[in-house]
Amino acid sequence: MTEATRPLPAAPSYWRFGALVAAIVLIVDQAVKLWLLRVVDLAATGPIRVAPFLDLVLVWNQGISYGLFQQEGDLGRWLLVAFTLVVIVVLSVWLYRAHDRWSAASLALIVGGAVGNAIDRIAYGAVVDFVHVFVGSFSWYVFNVADAAIVLGVIGLLLDAVRGRRNNAAKESSGES
Repeated sequence: MTEATRPLPAAPSYWRFGALVAAIVLIVDQAVKLWLLRVVDLAATGPIRVAPFLDLVLVWNQGISYGLFQQEGDLGRWLLVAFTLVVIVVLSVWLYRAHDRWSAASLALIVGGAVGNAIDRIAYGAVVDFVHVFVGSFSWYVFNVADAAIVLGVIGLLLDAVRGRRNNAAKESSGES
């Protein structure tokens, strides 16, 4: 049997943990979006002040993070969907191979958020963003639960990489292999 045809080993427990985290992110993201669109009807009610620095507003993001690469036509929309699906598959394989809870949780946050935003793009043609953070006249971008999960996941992966480098440096300085 060649390496390419060898079946994957049984899923480690981190895969199940990661799948659960991704599912929770996806469910919370979609539930909040549906609640704001269908129950609150944010499109009709307009901005809702939650705190002196936080509003709920409805923004249809046809691009990616921070409103980059805005797509107005179907071709761009479906290219973004295809790109997102490829990213989800790659990150899911990485999640499947995760060796600890931290990296599994970080990857799962990104996967769950990416799936949530992909569903929006497929269903509505754009991603539903609604959290607007600002201080005075300084306005941060408008985001959603999925975006927050993706950012937390990326931060988790970066911290994991730094932690791994520190652990490797400590092992090398102590003469361990």
